[in-house]
Amino acid sequence: MEQQLDRRLDYAAVRAAADRIAGAVRPVAVVPAAEGVWYALEHLQHTGSFKARGAHNFLAAHRRAGTLPAAGVTIASGGNAGLACAWAARAQSVTATVFLPANAPRVKVERLRGYGADVRLVGDRYARALAACEEFAAESGALSSHAYDHPLIAAGAGTLLDEIRTALPGLDTVVVAVGGGGLFAGIATAAREHGVRVLAVEPENCRALNAALEAGRVVDVAVESVAADSLGATRVSQTALAAAQEGDVRSLLVPDAAITAARRSLWEEHRIVVEPGAATALAGLRAAPPEPGERVAVVLCGANTDPADLGGGAPAPGLE
Repeated sequence: MEQQLDRRLDYAAVRAAADRIAGAVRPVAVVPAAEGVWYALEHLQHTGSFKARGAHNFLAAHRRAGTLPAAGVTIASGGNAGLACAWAARAQSVTATVFLPANAPRVKVERLRGYGADVRLVGDRYARALAACEEFAAESGALSSHAYDHPLIAAGAGTLLDEIRTALPGLDTVVVAVGGGGLFAGIATAAREHGVRVLAVEPENCRALNAALEAGRVVDVAVESVAADSLGATRVSQTALAAAQEGDVRSLLVPDAAITAARRSLWEEHRIVVEPGAATALAGLRAAPPEPGERVAVVLCGANTDPADLGGGAPAPGLE
């Protein structure tokens, strides 16, 4: 059915996404944090993460194209993408069937069910849940979405960049955490249009983009990090790799200890609670501080977490 939809990811796709999601998502709040540094508070978005943007864009585009089936939509997700898909599906009055690994965070599973999704727990890795999702889509005719690897998903995420630039004129650099690459690909695409630099930050042991850049192609990586529940993709999307190769992008790796410390400092200094994946971006900025006069925005991309573990935690298996 997707043959009728434009599958390119370019700035025109990001602008089209902005039109589709206008009024449906919360415009990002951008607040000063330190000299030359602002936080983009996308963790306050519907469903608790940036993924609401891509999910709404994906379904709205299919609705307008007449390609949204009666069987609804299905997705395999470690949590945040599933939440966004279920939220967007409810808004479109269609069914969402969400496949997750059985070890997905409890808070995310409960919220999924709260959005009315049919939640199916399969295996202990994202790949197992994805295989079950694909089988379900083939049998039911449901529209198959993806946690990150789709141009409509990435374009929706990319709308963040223009909102940040509107709130912060003269933006020089945006700092973003990278998992499978949907958020990064969208933001990097829009950033390239406006000459904005991108600092792409990953945990040392969830380095799908960094490894792809090193190899010159998409490769599989091992996954083990405190941020793996949202950044633990075993491979980055081809679209994300292309965006990194074409734009003014720096790839940076940070250790889990730095992620945990950044997450704790957000709470202790600002009373901001985010998941480790979101704190990964701040950990990157701490490792690569802004130059004098540079205006930097750090994207705090998600808050679906248990505040009780702000003191740290053990590495988690990759989920999405």
